[in-house]
Amino acid sequence: PSGTARTATSAPPRAPASNKKKKNTSRRVHADGPDARQTRMGSLAGGVGARRPRFLCLHGFRTSGEIMRKQVVGKWPAEVTASLDLVFADAPFPAEGKSDVDGIFDPPYYEWFQFDKGFTEYRNFDKCLAYIEELMIKEGPFDGLMGFSQGSILSGALPGLQEQGLALTRVPKIKYLIIIGGAKFRSPAIADKAYANMIKIPSLHFLGDNDFLKPHGEQLIESFVDPFIIRHPKGHTVPRLVDETSLEVMSRFLDKMEKEISELPSVKAEAEAAADVDEKEVCI
Repeated sequence: PSGTARTATSAPPRAPASNKKKKNTSRRVHADGPDARQTRMGSLAGGVGARRPRFLCLHGFRTSGEIMRKQVVGKWPAEVTASLDLVFADAPFPAEGKSDVDGIFDPPYYEWFQFDKGFTEYRNFDKCLAYIEELMIKEGPFDGLMGFSQGSILSGALPGLQEQGLALTRVPKIKYLIIIGGAKFRSPAIADKAYANMIKIPSLHFLGDNDFLKPHGEQLIESFVDPFIIRHPKGHTVPRLVDETSLEVMSRFLDKMEKEISELPSVKAEAEAAADVDEKEVCI
């Protein structure tokens, strides 16, 4: 794909009254797969209180990081998004067809990889993994991944692939997942490795009663140990968090992360131990 302006922004931090934002900066991403391209990464990690868990957010098929930011920040309570350091990144490939959100959200639209009708054969998957790893090296360290739709399928598979040494080998282990409208990869070439073992990291899964992926999301959940689950009456969408049950589950998940992160070594030290990255390989 040709170089394009890319965006990735964070939800506002749990903030003092001023709530000032840092200026965006331009940085070049150099990945082993897609061509180098421009990225504007705007993380607003606050310095108030405990460190917030930092998540790289992977958007849905043929949407964008900015669209996912609007979906999440526009629907979730401020006290939830303020508890997370969310970084929204665009996928590496411009959309090769019409987007389902065309007319609802403005372009440009992107996709993480391409697939056949049966979702059993994938194109540019290895380039996608290389691109995500470069993002995590340059803009991390990250504690976890949050994904919606195509981004959630990726997010749900990456911890297992990382455990097998097949992806994200130069970054710290993924510690947390937030899966919205998720499913499993169907190709045995990926599935047999990604879900070979039960996934033990804390995970939060959103399941919509009318989501066409709900049965597949249920199957994905079976691969996780002690998952947190939020069920909602909507379809394939980022749901609002309004009812007491959903907010209580979200609160328990946030509390678990906060407790664990307070007991962990610094994320920077862990990243330095995970990889010795040649600065010449990561062009800034």
